[in-house]
Amino acid sequence: MRGEVITVYPGQQPPGSWDACVLVEGSASRQAEVIVLLERGWTGDGRLVVFAAGPPGRTGDDVAGLAGWYDLAFGIADVLMRWWPDEEAGSVRGSLAAWNDRQRVVHGVPPDAPHSRYLLEYADSHGLPAAVTLPGMVSLALGKIGSGSRRTSGEREVPLPVWQAESFQRWYSAQVSAGNTLLGARQVWTFSAGSRQPVLLYWALQVRVHVRAEDRVKSNEVVISRPDISVMALYRRGTTIDDTAVVLVREFRSPAVTPDGFVHELPGGSGDSGDALGQAITETEEETGLAIDVRRIRAYGSRQLAATVSAHHAHLFSAELTDDELARLRTTQATPHGAGDTERTWTEVTTFAEIRRNRLVDWATLGMITEALLD
Repeated sequence: MRGEVITVYPGQQPPGSWDACVLVEGSASRQAEVIVLLERGWTGDGRLVVFAAGPPGRTGDDVAGLAGWYDLAFGIADVLMRWWPDEEAGSVRGSLAAWNDRQRVVHGVPPDAPHSRYLLEYADSHGLPAAVTLPGMVSLALGKIGSGSRRTSGEREVPLPVWQAESFQRWYSAQVSAGNTLLGARQVWTFSAGSRQPVLLYWALQVRVHVRAEDRVKSNEVVISRPDISVMALYRRGTTIDDTAVVLVREFRSPAVTPDGFVHELPGGSGDSGDALGQAITETEEETGLAIDVRRIRAYGSRQLAATVSAHHAHLFSAELTDDELARLRTTQATPHGAGDTERTWTEVTTFAEIRRNRLVDWATLGMITEALLD
């Protein structure tokens, strides 16, 4: 069964649920053409909502409240479609900054327009899909949407790329299980990697949630998420827990607030394999040069990190080292490891007492080390 396409103009209320929604920008005549192409091309079983500023001739009182309508549509649309009119290149350059969301934006430009070369080069350099025909632009937009995903009420305000992220669904499932209700959301930013098919890595949403246990609405916080990490606590037991040797890695991370500008953490990292244990083994070898046999590793499951701001988790593993392995790591402390310029790590061998005394690690890392050593 083929779904439906509903167009929403300023002053009109959008439906209470949809599977996908797009914002169509451009001249009114071009908008009308795009809407027809969307109606023909939408093959999903659900509902596609099209936000359009208006049909030809819509003026005066008809556009009252356009600013608020546009702000809402721009923030929640799964895809932002912009057909650039035949205007001067300088005007286009001044407007492009707001149209660079790699997960949502699709550009279209007449091939003979004076600014077409500039816009197409801009799109290519920023990994943004662009077309030189209206059907091509619509095809790119529908390709981004796929079959969409049903969202109702406040869920509609979560754009599709974030909605479909595993990290968002885990956060949202936890809220639903607690009896809480998502009343609304606003995408603050996203960060993607990859040139042609960008993968969503980080997202931030300002959310409005009804908290059932307290019967109140919480709306003044932002939820941030990034890919989960897998970490390995490597240690050699001493006579006491304070004497126990622990292996850390030192790495420059931009958010670090430390005297040396580096973070001191357990070996580990993130990936998209879905294999937390395999990721921990790979990252440990990459960052320390030490390959750990899987039969020596103990798993502790995952927990949330920095729960007041971030929804992402750490998967914790540990392995006790031999004296020879510990000695080898001591000799390589001045040798950098990692993956080139994007990652450079230095091995540090210290003790649990020194970690606590010198405040080398953040509270989350200290907790993971303690969990492994007390087990």
